[in-house]
Amino acid sequence: MSASSRTRQVDTVSRRAGGRWFVLFTLAWLAIWTAQLTPLQLLIPLQLNTPDDADGWISGVVSSGLVLAVGGLAGVIAGPLAGGMSDRSRGAFGRRRPWVLGGTVLAAASLVAIAGASGPWGVGAAWVGVSVGVAVASAALTALIADQLSDQRGAASAVVASSQAVGIVVGVGVIVLLSLGVVTGYLVLAGFLLVGGMAAAFLLPDPPAPRASAAARTRRSLGERLAAFSDRDFAWLLGGRLVVNIGSALGTGLLLFFLLYGLHRDAAGAEDDLLLLIVVYTVFVVAASIFAGAISDRSGHHVALTVAAAIVQGVAALLIAALPGFETTLAAAALLGIGYGAYMSVGLALASDLLPFPDDSARDLGIVNVSAALGQLLGPVLGAGLVALVGGFWLLFVVGGALSIVGGLMTLAIGKRRGPSTP
Repeated sequence: MSASSRTRQVDTVSRRAGGRWFVLFTLAWLAIWTAQLTPLQLLIPLQLNTPDDADGWISGVVSSGLVLAVGGLAGVIAGPLAGGMSDRSRGAFGRRRPWVLGGTVLAAASLVAIAGASGPWGVGAAWVGVSVGVAVASAALTALIADQLSDQRGAASAVVASSQAVGIVVGVGVIVLLSLGVVTGYLVLAGFLLVGGMAAAFLLPDPPAPRASAAARTRRSLGERLAAFSDRDFAWLLGGRLVVNIGSALGTGLLLFFLLYGLHRDAAGAEDDLLLLIVVYTVFVVAASIFAGAISDRSGHHVALTVAAAIVQGVAALLIAALPGFETTLAAAALLGIGYGAYMSVGLALASDLLPFPDDSARDLGIVNVSAALGQLLGPVLGAGLVALVGGFWLLFVVGGALSIVGGLMTLAIGKRRGPSTP
């Protein structure tokens, strides 16, 4: 008998959420993704761009990659820790609410700080605060899927995935179309994050779960605390999710620099082209995540859908490497959106089904979130190294495509599951 079959519990009660729950949940994730991804895609590259530097534009690419990687490492540490403490929280204020609120405030304050920062060290220090705050709030919000839903997990996971893509459009679109400066852009993001995060913290239900939190507080040996990683299926899920997200980040994380120095667009044209690419990417992410989430809820074919989505994403990155050009990149953006949207929505639903310990759902889903976030934030530093290695961008997209396909195939190692009610 595998570890997963010994520890996974039967969920026999159907738990469903109404429209109000999904509206608040969507607003919270939209605010989180907008605040996290807009600096990553636009504001930090603009702050650290070095077109006139003695070392050339590559030094700005490397600085951006290192800053984002440091923030990613901080989020990796903070997410599971906050999730574990959330699992153990007891009190009238709720089990998840304090962590959503605290993470939101920390991230918003750090966005204000980064607005006044200059140079890699100042920007990096403030970005660590943003990453930690986002990781804390995300761990608690993701746990609501396992806490409060049973047969709507695909739909809720689609909300998380589609909000990620829409968040980029909202953030980059507002800043580019309104011609906001870097400082103003950060302040707008901080305000939006406070509104969305606080609305979710105070208005989403957070019923007390004394038995679950008491079980999570039970003293366990080190081996028991690390059992989530020893669960074969869960470990393969985490590994595949990390690799696919590194591939995704290689394909999308340095797009502004690719437009500037790979396709030789001028600064204003590059920002406009970036917005167009993001809009196309977003439309297909949203459509694919909703469609794939609904199909996975009905069919339960989580593994097959996850693998197919990762392969589509990989093919898109390889297309850019083979035929570099704006029109090709535009078509690839659509394919990247289809692959990533379907992968993230179905993959998160699969993760909710594979939780080794339901009492530690926030901790373990925090680890799932971290595997995705770490991939997205390690991608730029790896990409910067690949760009510096060959003095161009073709190797960046080749490696991104290969990693996406390999990460998807790793999911095939997961045993066949029939859904959240399977012991």
